[in-house]
Amino acid sequence: MTTITFLGAARTVTGSKYLLEHNGTKILIDAGLFQGLKELRERNWQDLPVAAKDIEAIVLTHAHLDHCGYLPRLVSQGFRGRVFCTAGTKDLCGLVLPDSGHIQEEDAEQANRHGYSRHAPALPLYTEQDAHRALTLLQPAGYDRPLPVADNIEVEFINAGHLLGSSYARIRTTSETILFGGDLGRFERPVLPDPTMVDRADFLLVESTYGNRVHDDDDDGEKLARVIRETADRGGRVVIPAFAIGRTEELLYWIRRLEMGRRIPVLPVYVDSPMATHALEHYRARLNELDPELRPEDNDELAPHGPSAHEPYAKRRAQAEHERELCAFCTTKFKTVASAQESKELTASKKPAIIISASGMATGGRVLHHLKATLPDPRNTTLLVGFQAEGTRGRRLVDGEKTVRIHGVDVPVNAHVDKIDSMSAHADSREILRWLRGFSEPPKRTFLVHGEPTAMQALDATIKQELGWSSHMPQWKERIELKP
Repeated sequence: MTTITFLGAARTVTGSKYLLEHNGTKILIDAGLFQGLKELRERNWQDLPVAAKDIEAIVLTHAHLDHCGYLPRLVSQGFRGRVFCTAGTKDLCGLVLPDSGHIQEEDAEQANRHGYSRHAPALPLYTEQDAHRALTLLQPAGYDRPLPVADNIEVEFINAGHLLGSSYARIRTTSETILFGGDLGRFERPVLPDPTMVDRADFLLVESTYGNRVHDDDDDGEKLARVIRETADRGGRVVIPAFAIGRTEELLYWIRRLEMGRRIPVLPVYVDSPMATHALEHYRARLNELDPELRPEDNDELAPHGPSAHEPYAKRRAQAEHERELCAFCTTKFKTVASAQESKELTASKKPAIIISASGMATGGRVLHHLKATLPDPRNTTLLVGFQAEGTRGRRLVDGEKTVRIHGVDVPVNAHVDKIDSMSAHADSREILRWLRGFSEPPKRTFLVHGEPTAMQALDATIKQELGWSSHMPQWKERIELKP
């Protein structure tokens, strides 16, 4: 018998965790943190219905915290198995997990210092040391290479085009094939490749984050260009809360492209996030996994024009590849901000600039200092470029609230607030349907996950009406037997 228990991302966009049980063997696909609303975050403290030591293996689809951030908690509770993922996911987990552990410890220390925890003493969900221990368990694997993870269970990673290293996990047991969709990427977008089409699966889990929406049409970066031009004309600063991994790379790509096309003034562009800076290094090191436009070998400008050009061409090719690898995401006045002191100096400055800083939903990190400094001034712009979950500060800004609370202070929102949906790394309803139509035959059952109820219900109706498939919206902790 094979069952799936939906321990996260069930009628919510966060906390992805699916317990697969097959003939007594237990493996976990994704180990995500719940984020956003307090009632969701409190689930992180609840024990799973299976002891960590009884989980034989864990499979990660990608390195966003809502898919991997619970892993150190499981390690602290006794998980000692292997964690299977792609090489890119391993690289990025090396950034996000220790950082998350550090934040957990900082939050506990702050709660103890100011006495606002119900617990005495307040404890971190897990520590930075737990995170480093978790990293030692990661077992990287290439795409499209099936490998065993437990008795009679194998996994194959398929590129999902959502993030460096992101994948669908195709799990094969003795009786069925289950495709755990992770997060589904976009079609015809820069930086990342298109999501790989899949021919068939007996059972399918697919995300529904944008199941009731269609992203803005690609405008060749015009909205971003307009926001930058108008803010520069006012003498203001553009502050962009951006996910440190993935979104920062796309923003730099577009700003660089707009500069080269002389569609925006050349402004200083700061990446004020140590994690984003390190992530850029991993993206540069894996250009072969990204969109062909970023790959050095696809640069035809240096093609030789005759036999005598071979030797100079080889030298020029080597130099061009080196420079392009280093500067695939560089703008004209690009600077990474390393130290906390540099970040403070940047925050204190009033000079026009573009500042990209984490976190993407403005829930923490250095971007809060920039927002606190710039939101009261109408010359400035706060630009949101990703999904803003319910209960986050970014969502409140998008919803038009006139004040937001930052570091215990109510900050007036006089700055312009704008949003670009087209830059999302999640497929919208049309793209999800386009991907689903790649199946040669319908799965026996499709489970909708990773979406808020309204979006999920809309996609459920679309799948049933347009594809005629059997689909289901699992509840949190619902356990379903996969019947032949």
